[in-house]
Amino acid sequence: SPPNLVLMKRIPLLVALFSACAPMLHAASHDVKSYGATGDGVTPDTAALQRAIDAAASDGGGTVTLPAGTYLSGSLHLKSHVVLQLDEGATLLGSPRLADYARHNMYALLLAERQEEITVCGKGVIDGQGKPLNDEAWLLLSQGKIKRIDGGGSDVRPCLINFRKCKGVTVRDVTLKDAGQWVEDYRECENLLIEGIKVRSNTGYNNDGIDIDGCKNVVVRGCDIDSEDDGICLKSGSNPCEDVLVENCRLRSSCNGLKLGTASVGGFRNITCRNLEIYDTYHSGIALEVVDGGVMENVNVSHVTITNTSSAIFVRLAHRNTNGEVGSIKGVTISDVTAEIPDRPKNLMNKFPDKEHAYHPVTLITSSITGQPGHPVRDITLENIRLIYGGIGAEPRPRVTDVIQDKLLSWTNLAEVPELPDTYPDAHRFGTLPAWAFYCRHAAGLKFKNITLQVQGKDYRPALVCDDVQDLELDRFRVESAGSEPVIVLNDVKGALITNSVPPSGAVSFVKTTGGTQGVQGP
Repeated sequence: SPPNLVLMKRIPLLVALFSACAPMLHAASHDVKSYGATGDGVTPDTAALQRAIDAAASDGGGTVTLPAGTYLSGSLHLKSHVVLQLDEGATLLGSPRLADYARHNMYALLLAERQEEITVCGKGVIDGQGKPLNDEAWLLLSQGKIKRIDGGGSDVRPCLINFRKCKGVTVRDVTLKDAGQWVEDYRECENLLIEGIKVRSNTGYNNDGIDIDGCKNVVVRGCDIDSEDDGICLKSGSNPCEDVLVENCRLRSSCNGLKLGTASVGGFRNITCRNLEIYDTYHSGIALEVVDGGVMENVNVSHVTITNTSSAIFVRLAHRNTNGEVGSIKGVTISDVTAEIPDRPKNLMNKFPDKEHAYHPVTLITSSITGQPGHPVRDITLENIRLIYGGIGAEPRPRVTDVIQDKLLSWTNLAEVPELPDTYPDAHRFGTLPAWAFYCRHAAGLKFKNITLQVQGKDYRPALVCDDVQDLELDRFRVESAGSEPVIVLNDVKGALITNSVPPSGAVSFVKTTGGTQGVQGP
């Protein structure tokens, strides 16, 4: 795919920056046991660990070492020029009591605000003990003894890492597990490197693997994420999220694998995501969302393998901020993607840890690219895509996937597809859509290049439906399976060029035009 040229030009600078903030072993080394830490997993070590961090900071910087052992702790405040190193066999064990946690904008085990050159590294484990924290939080909330706080979807449950407005942050090699809510929250940070970490967190609601909110100059590389909520999630609650490289990561999620949004106020610019393996994901493999205003531009996602997901690609411009301006999505390229969307058994779909917050089971969701009336998504290119879909049958029938609407749709009743401008944007919200592979609405400058689509079983719907689309290009658009409806339906499409594309054997027809469609050339 076309490289993100802006980001590519900056990578040498980013490498230099990250080399400067890599986990250096400073001359001053502070073993936490020298400060009274027991490492027995029972005695609270919070005060001793904080003394070691403070001592390293007062020396102008240093390495705080946790040797093998289990260190029970509440919130710790990391400070400038301090490396927190967890040796192999060391576990930083979060307290199971909510009262032991402090917060900046969110409660967390590791906190830092306006600090510089901070590092968390090593072969050890940070374990948040999220299950008892979740149990206590939901109990106190239900009793009215505590209230949620305003933190971008946060409440009283603690993260493992919450770094805010910091410069020169490195998190490398550690294993992060069992958070109370989001595992990591990096907010308005600059020069951030997250490399080689492992996340295993399915203990509670909102266990996002990595959240990067309003940060710039970011590299996320070589991470292995298994999370209850979104795997890697970029947000922009106020500041832009910009100049971000995500590469060589493995992601599993009970929601979305790779996600931009939902918070989008500041927008997203110059984002490159490549060489990703996304598997066993229960909403979308790739989700790009602008719903709170803001601009998404120059986003490139490439070389992604998606297996066992519900929806491969979800691009959504909506208007959740009903009193504000509609945002925009433009200049997005998704390329070199292979995706498998099988019809999975219902009992395998729900990976959420407690029944109270379990979503409806979802499976076989159409990929979609949708804007708003009068606000199309612009200049979206899909190239070198192979999609294998399970198929919902030769004729309409009720399905559990229809969460919002209780009926199946076909291309003959496109007007009944809901707009849902202010609904939380997940791919399953539309219910069953009129196409099995791609449904596109309110778009301009939409390009499909070298696309191969296959349905494993039977599906009565067209492969592609475009509704209210301008300047559509289909080049080498191959559908390997024919159903009982036209392969492609164009409704109210203004300008379409179809080249190097032929219908599959047995197709009723290749292209059906309806409504005010005009200016179709080819095939």
